[in-house]
Amino acid sequence: MKSFRKELFFNLPSRRGLVNITNLVQQAVTESGVLEGLVLINAMNITASVFINDDESGLHHDYEVWLEKLAPEKPYSQYRHNGYEDNADAHLKRTIMGRESVVAITKGSLDFGTWEQIFYYEFDGKRTKHVLVKIIGE
Repeated sequence: MKSFRKELFFNLPSRRGLVNITNLVQQAVTESGVLEGLVLINAMNITASVFINDDESGLHHDYEVWLEKLAPEKPYSQYRHNGYEDNADAHLKRTIMGRESVVAITKGSLDFGTWEQIFYYEFDGKRTKHVLVKIIGE
């Protein structure tokens, strides 16, 4: 059984942003040498998310609109968390979108369903954050 760990670093120029990280995760799988196993992709910050879905711009827009309705950024005063920081909405958005994803590895490749891609979603950007890619298998 092999174990491989890699960190991916992101510093998005805007407060919120979505990045397709599928190719970066596949590169890590290739580096690991694991042919059959699992990969965990985990946002290592409490104001960011990793999830799997379709890479379609209309859907990406819909996420923004939907999340902003559920946990609007402003007014900042609506949240008790906002005192030292103004990112309570980012914490809530992360909870909604999830912390991590797990993907099977088959014959050295990510084993996806139709249209599936892996995304990093930042809700409180403008500073460096990272994603853990942990691979186990043979």
